[in-house]
Amino acid sequence: MTNIRAIDMMVLDDVFDMGGGYVLNFSDRTFAQFFAEELNIDIDDPIYARTGGSKGKRLRCFLQTVDKPTVVRTLRALWEYREALRQRAGQPDKIQNAHGRLLEVINRVQGRSDNAAATVRIAFDRPKLAKIKSELVTLSSLAPQARGYAFENFLKNLFDAHGLAAQEPFRLKGEQIDGSFQFGNETYLVEAKWHGHPMGVAELHTFHGKIEQKAAWTRGLFVSNSGFTEDGLVAFGRGKRVICMDGYDLYEMLDREIPLNHVLERKVRRAAETGSPFIRVRDLFPH
Repeated sequence: MTNIRAIDMMVLDDVFDMGGGYVLNFSDRTFAQFFAEELNIDIDDPIYARTGGSKGKRLRCFLQTVDKPTVVRTLRALWEYREALRQRAGQPDKIQNAHGRLLEVINRVQGRSDNAAATVRIAFDRPKLAKIKSELVTLSSLAPQARGYAFENFLKNLFDAHGLAAQEPFRLKGEQIDGSFQFGNETYLVEAKWHGHPMGVAELHTFHGKIEQKAAWTRGLFVSNSGFTEDGLVAFGRGKRVICMDGYDLYEMLDREIPLNHVLERKVRRAAETGSPFIRVRDLFPH
Protein backbone atom coordinates (compact mmCIF):
# COMPACT_ATOMS: atom_id res chain seq x y z
CA MET A 1 0.00 0.00 0.00
CA THR A 2 1.40 3.41 -0.96
CA ASN A 3 2.11 6.08 1.64
CA ILE A 4 0.03 8.75 -0.06
CA ARG A 5 -3.15 8.44 -2.08
CA ALA A 6 -3.35 9.98 -5.53
CA ILE A 7 -5.85 12.58 -4.29
CA ASP A 8 -3.49 13.55 -1.46
CA MET A 9 -0.60 13.86 -3.91
CA MET A 10 -2.70 16.42 -5.76
CA VAL A 11 -2.83 18.46 -2.55
CA LEU A 12 0.96 18.26 -2.21
CA ASP A 13 1.35 19.30 -5.86
CA ASP A 14 -0.63 22.46 -5.06
CA VAL A 15 0.93 23.25 -1.69
CA PHE A 16 4.55 22.73 -2.81
CA ASP A 17 4.12 24.10 -6.34
CA MET A 18 5.20 20.85 -7.98
CA GLY A 19 3.87 21.52 -11.46
CA GLY A 20 6.22 20.98 -14.41
CA GLY A 21 8.65 18.91 -12.35
CA TYR A 22 9.56 21.75 -10.00
CA VAL A 23 9.37 21.93 -6.19
CA LEU A 24 8.96 25.41 -4.73
CA ASN A 25 11.97 27.53 -5.77
CA PHE A 26 14.59 24.77 -5.48
CA SER A 27 17.32 24.29 -8.02
CA ASP A 28 18.78 20.79 -8.36
CA ARG A 29 21.68 21.89 -6.15
CA THR A 30 19.60 23.51 -3.40
CA PHE A 31 17.10 20.62 -3.50
CA ALA A 32 19.88 18.14 -2.75
CA GLN A 33 21.33 20.48 -0.14
CA PHE A 34 17.96 20.86 1.61
CA PHE A 35 17.46 17.10 1.91
CA ALA A 36 21.01 16.55 3.09
CA GLU A 37 20.95 19.29 5.75
CA GLU A 38 17.36 19.03 6.98
CA LEU A 39 16.73 15.30 6.66
CA ASN A 40 20.16 13.68 6.23
CA ILE A 41 18.92 12.08 2.99
CA ASP A 42 20.50 11.81 -0.46
CA ILE A 43 17.60 12.77 -2.72
CA ASP A 44 19.89 12.21 -5.74
CA ASP A 45 20.01 8.48 -5.00
CA PRO A 46 18.89 6.69 -8.22
CA ILE A 47 16.25 4.78 -6.23
CA TYR A 48 14.20 7.98 -6.11
CA ALA A 49 14.51 8.60 -9.88
CA ARG A 50 12.68 5.47 -10.99
CA THR A 51 9.84 7.51 -12.50
CA GLY A 52 11.95 10.42 -13.75
CA GLY A 53 14.75 12.74 -12.77
CA SER A 54 12.92 16.02 -12.23
CA LYS A 55 12.65 17.36 -8.69
CA GLY A 56 8.90 16.84 -8.63
CA LYS A 57 9.11 13.25 -9.84
CA ARG A 58 11.93 12.43 -7.42
CA LEU A 59 9.96 13.89 -4.51
CA ARG A 60 6.83 11.93 -5.42
CA CYS A 61 8.84 8.70 -5.73
CA PHE A 62 10.65 9.45 -2.46
CA LEU A 63 7.38 9.97 -0.57
CA GLN A 64 6.06 6.63 -1.81
CA THR A 65 9.32 4.80 -1.03
CA VAL A 66 10.42 5.80 2.48
CA ASP A 67 8.74 4.92 5.78
CA LYS A 68 5.82 6.97 7.03
CA PRO A 69 7.66 8.83 9.84
CA THR A 70 10.16 10.04 7.21
CA VAL A 71 7.28 11.17 4.99
CA VAL A 72 5.86 13.21 7.86
CA ARG A 73 9.26 14.75 8.73
CA THR A 74 9.75 15.67 5.08
CA LEU A 75 6.36 17.29 4.65
CA ARG A 76 6.82 19.33 7.82
CA ALA A 77 10.32 20.43 6.78
CA LEU A 78 9.08 21.44 3.32
CA TRP A 79 6.22 23.38 4.91
CA GLU A 80 8.62 25.32 7.15
CA TYR A 81 10.78 26.14 4.12
CA ARG A 82 7.71 27.17 2.10
CA GLU A 83 6.50 29.49 4.87
CA ALA A 84 9.95 31.04 5.33
CA LEU A 85 10.01 31.84 1.60
CA ARG A 86 6.54 33.33 1.65
CA GLN A 87 7.17 35.45 4.74
CA ARG A 88 10.42 36.80 3.34
CA ALA A 89 8.61 37.82 0.16
CA GLY A 90 5.74 39.31 2.17
CA GLN A 91 3.18 37.54 -0.01
CA PRO A 92 -0.25 36.20 0.96
CA ASP A 93 -0.81 32.48 0.59
CA LYS A 94 -2.22 31.77 -2.86
CA ILE A 95 -3.51 28.34 -1.78
CA GLN A 96 -6.68 28.52 0.29
CA ASN A 97 -6.33 26.76 3.63
CA ALA A 98 -2.94 25.31 2.59
CA HIS A 99 -1.85 24.35 6.11
CA GLY A 100 -5.13 22.67 6.96
CA ARG A 101 -5.07 20.63 3.75
CA LEU A 102 -1.48 19.56 4.42
CA LEU A 103 -2.39 18.55 7.99
CA GLU A 104 -5.17 16.34 6.64
CA VAL A 105 -2.63 14.53 4.46
CA ILE A 106 -0.24 14.15 7.40
CA ASN A 107 -3.06 12.77 9.56
CA ARG A 108 -3.82 10.11 7.00
CA VAL A 109 -0.16 9.19 6.54
CA GLN A 110 0.18 8.79 10.30
CA GLY A 111 -2.76 6.41 10.32
CA ARG A 112 -5.06 8.58 12.37
CA SER A 113 -8.53 7.11 12.76
CA ASP A 114 -11.36 8.08 10.45
CA ASN A 115 -12.80 10.03 13.38
CA ALA A 116 -9.60 12.06 13.67
CA ALA A 117 -9.61 12.81 9.95
CA ALA A 118 -13.27 13.76 10.21
CA THR A 119 -12.39 16.15 13.02
CA VAL A 120 -10.11 18.07 10.67
CA ARG A 121 -12.76 18.13 7.96
CA ILE A 122 -15.42 19.35 10.42
CA ALA A 123 -13.05 22.12 11.47
CA PHE A 124 -13.21 23.51 7.95
CA ASP A 125 -16.98 23.43 7.62
CA ARG A 126 -17.08 27.09 6.64
CA PRO A 127 -20.75 27.79 7.41
CA LYS A 128 -20.27 26.34 10.89
CA LEU A 129 -17.02 28.25 11.35
CA ALA A 130 -18.66 31.48 10.24
CA LYS A 131 -21.48 31.00 12.75
CA ILE A 132 -19.05 30.29 15.62
CA LYS A 133 -16.88 33.25 14.66
CA SER A 134 -19.98 35.46 14.55
CA GLU A 135 -20.88 34.34 18.07
CA LEU A 136 -17.44 35.39 19.29
CA VAL A 137 -17.60 38.80 17.60
CA THR A 138 -21.01 39.66 19.10
CA LEU A 139 -20.06 38.72 22.67
CA SER A 140 -18.46 42.05 23.52
CA SER A 141 -21.69 43.95 22.83
CA LEU A 142 -23.74 41.95 25.36
CA ALA A 143 -24.54 42.75 28.97
CA PRO A 144 -22.39 40.84 31.49
CA GLN A 145 -24.92 38.14 32.44
CA ALA A 146 -26.05 37.55 28.86
CA ARG A 147 -22.41 37.58 27.76
CA GLY A 148 -21.53 34.86 30.25
CA TYR A 149 -24.18 32.50 28.93
CA ALA A 150 -23.31 33.38 25.33
CA PHE A 151 -19.63 32.64 26.03
CA GLU A 152 -20.65 29.30 27.54
CA ASN A 153 -22.63 28.49 24.37
CA PHE A 154 -19.74 29.64 22.18
CA LEU A 155 -17.34 27.26 23.92
CA LYS A 156 -19.76 24.35 23.64
CA ASN A 157 -20.13 24.95 19.91
CA LEU A 158 -16.39 25.44 19.42
CA PHE A 159 -15.41 22.20 21.16
CA ASP A 160 -18.22 20.18 19.59
CA ALA A 161 -17.28 21.40 16.10
CA HIS A 162 -13.77 20.05 16.58
CA GLY A 163 -14.78 16.68 17.95
CA LEU A 164 -13.79 17.61 21.51
CA ALA A 165 -17.17 17.14 23.16
CA ALA A 166 -16.94 18.02 26.83
CA GLN A 167 -16.87 15.20 29.36
CA GLU A 168 -18.70 17.56 31.69
CA PRO A 169 -20.77 20.29 30.02
CA PHE A 170 -19.47 23.83 30.25
CA ARG A 171 -21.34 25.56 33.05
CA LEU A 172 -21.51 29.23 33.92
CA LYS A 173 -20.70 29.85 37.60
CA GLY A 174 -20.65 33.50 38.51
CA GLU A 175 -18.24 35.10 36.05
CA GLN A 176 -16.39 31.95 35.06
CA ILE A 177 -17.15 28.88 32.99
CA ASP A 178 -16.04 25.44 34.13
CA GLY A 179 -15.94 22.17 32.22
CA SER A 180 -13.66 19.38 31.11
CA PHE A 181 -12.76 17.53 27.92
CA GLN A 182 -10.63 14.63 26.78
CA PHE A 183 -7.70 15.42 24.48
CA GLY A 184 -5.47 12.54 23.47
CA ASN A 185 -4.88 10.49 26.59
CA GLU A 186 -5.23 13.46 28.93
CA THR A 187 -8.20 14.94 30.76
CA TYR A 188 -8.31 18.74 30.72
CA LEU A 189 -10.23 20.95 33.11
CA VAL A 190 -11.39 24.21 31.56
CA GLU A 191 -11.75 27.60 33.17
CA ALA A 192 -12.97 30.40 30.95
CA LYS A 193 -13.42 34.03 31.95
CA TRP A 194 -14.65 37.11 30.14
CA HIS A 195 -13.46 40.10 32.16
CA GLY A 196 -12.55 43.64 31.27
CA HIS A 197 -9.00 43.19 32.55
CA PRO A 198 -6.26 40.61 31.92
CA MET A 199 -5.92 37.71 34.34
CA GLY A 200 -3.05 37.90 36.82
CA VAL A 201 -1.06 35.44 38.89
CA ALA A 202 -3.79 35.00 41.52
CA GLU A 203 -6.30 33.61 39.00
CA LEU A 204 -3.65 31.38 37.43
CA HIS A 205 -2.59 29.94 40.79
CA THR A 206 -6.20 29.40 41.83
CA PHE A 207 -6.90 27.40 38.69
CA HIS A 208 -3.67 25.42 39.01
CA GLY A 209 -4.63 24.63 42.60
CA LYS A 210 -7.83 23.00 41.35
CA ILE A 211 -5.82 20.83 38.98
CA GLU A 212 -3.36 19.76 41.67
CA GLN A 213 -6.28 18.43 43.70
CA LYS A 214 -7.17 16.04 40.86
CA ALA A 215 -5.34 13.01 39.43
CA ALA A 216 -1.72 13.46 38.42
CA TRP A 217 -2.57 13.20 34.71
CA THR A 218 -5.11 16.04 34.82
CA ARG A 219 -4.23 19.12 32.77
CA GLY A 220 -5.82 22.55 32.45
CA LEU A 221 -6.91 25.00 29.76
CA PHE A 222 -7.43 28.58 30.96
CA VAL A 223 -9.33 30.73 28.46
CA SER A 224 -9.30 34.45 29.22
CA ASN A 225 -10.84 36.71 26.60
CA SER A 226 -8.92 39.69 27.98
CA GLY A 227 -5.61 37.83 28.09
CA PHE A 228 -3.04 37.58 30.86
CA THR A 229 -0.70 40.10 32.42
CA GLU A 230 2.98 39.68 31.62
CA ASP A 231 3.85 40.04 35.31
CA GLY A 232 1.27 37.40 36.18
CA LEU A 233 2.68 34.91 33.68
CA VAL A 234 6.22 35.50 34.94
CA ALA A 235 5.16 35.10 38.60
CA PHE A 236 3.10 32.00 37.74
CA GLY A 237 6.31 30.40 36.52
CA ARG A 238 7.10 27.55 34.19
CA GLY A 239 6.54 23.83 34.09
CA LYS A 240 2.92 23.97 35.20
CA ARG A 241 0.10 21.73 33.97
CA VAL A 242 -1.82 24.63 32.43
CA ILE A 243 -1.97 26.03 28.91
CA CYS A 244 -3.63 29.36 28.16
CA MET A 245 -5.63 30.99 25.38
CA ASP A 246 -6.85 34.55 25.02
CA GLY A 247 -9.47 36.26 22.87
CA TYR A 248 -7.00 37.01 20.08
CA ASP A 249 -6.11 33.31 19.97
CA LEU A 250 -9.77 32.40 19.56
CA TYR A 251 -10.40 34.97 16.85
CA GLU A 252 -7.23 34.24 14.89
CA MET A 253 -7.80 30.49 15.08
CA LEU A 254 -11.29 30.89 13.61
CA ASP A 255 -10.34 33.60 11.12
CA ARG A 256 -7.42 31.56 9.75
CA GLU A 257 -9.31 28.26 9.91
CA ILE A 258 -6.80 26.55 12.17
CA PRO A 259 -8.42 23.53 13.87
CA LEU A 260 -8.70 23.79 17.65
CA ASN A 261 -7.10 20.37 18.10
CA HIS A 262 -4.01 21.56 16.20
CA VAL A 263 -3.82 24.71 18.31
CA LEU A 264 -3.95 22.62 21.48
CA GLU A 265 -1.33 20.19 20.15
CA ARG A 266 1.03 23.05 19.30
CA LYS A 267 0.47 24.82 22.63
CA VAL A 268 1.06 21.61 24.59
CA ARG A 269 4.23 20.85 22.65
CA ARG A 270 5.62 24.38 23.04
CA ALA A 271 4.77 24.34 26.76
CA ALA A 272 6.70 21.07 27.07
CA GLU A 273 9.66 22.56 25.19
CA THR A 274 9.77 25.97 26.91
CA GLY A 275 7.78 25.58 30.13
CA SER A 276 5.69 28.61 29.16
CA PRO A 277 1.91 28.21 29.62
CA PHE A 278 0.98 30.89 27.08
CA ILE A 279 2.32 31.09 23.53
CA ARG A 280 0.09 33.06 21.17
CA VAL A 281 -1.51 31.41 18.14
CA ARG A 282 0.12 33.94 15.81
CA ASP A 283 3.53 32.87 17.15
CA LEU A 284 2.72 29.16 16.94
CA PHE A 285 1.33 29.46 13.40
CA PRO A 286 3.21 32.33 11.72
CA HIS A 287 1.64 33.75 8.55
